[in-house]
Amino acid sequence: MSVSDQAKRILRELGLTGYETRAYLSLLEKGATTANKISEHANVPYSKIYETLNSLEKKGWIETKRGRPSRYYPKSPSEALSAVRLRLEDAVKSWEQTVLSELQPLYEKREIREKPDIWILRGEFNTLAKLQEMLGKAKSKLMIAAPAPTKALMEAAVPMLIRLQGSGVKILLMTSKDMGEKGLEKIAEVAEVRVRDHMFGGGVILDGKEALLVLGEKKPTLVIWSDHVGLVKFAKDYFQYLWSSSKAYV
Repeated sequence: MSVSDQAKRILRELGLTGYETRAYLSLLEKGATTANKISEHANVPYSKIYETLNSLEKKGWIETKRGRPSRYYPKSPSEALSAVRLRLEDAVKSWEQTVLSELQPLYEKREIREKPDIWILRGEFNTLAKLQEMLGKAKSKLMIAAPAPTKALMEAAVPMLIRLQGSGVKILLMTSKDMGEKGLEKIAEVAEVRVRDHMFGGGVILDGKEALLVLGEKKPTLVIWSDHVGLVKFAKDYFQYLWSSSKAYV
């Protein structure tokens, strides 16, 4: 069975070099064997084969049975992928500490911004990442409008909102009757919830300083993030207008 170029590309994106990719694929195809055989089959120079195999072992893709000669075994791709995921999670945690403690304050302490940002977010992943970032830095007040088209987005946000319990952040959540009960009971424990008959679009307003706006009648078709003073004020005022005529969730 031949391996697609896409699979090879993914292995490279997971951190394997060209030699390492060829060596690992050779082991998957041929099974446990010696360095000499891997060098021949995978077309890896013999002068590089031990360096390549040692690196693969450190990265969690193969195992070695020492002997004369030593034999090399491929690990399960799913097991190796899990090891990569754990390494990346550990790395992100260490990066996050430096980014948030050193770089974020440099960004936030600027008193005058040359140009307010307005971003169009594309794809669910980018939208969720921006939402997670906003919820993670909430300090005083979150205003959330969540009509039915944003249901998937809100379900993903529920654990983040629950983690804000006891943080002192006031959460106002406005939703439409067709959103359904799932998740609302949990959110109602940490937020003041109101319901409207109909809503067009939704979004999140963070501390009155930035807004994530989700537009679309049947599904989110346009997602905008902005810290533009005028745009955020308009979103906040419109939320308050709708909030005042909505019914309390019971």
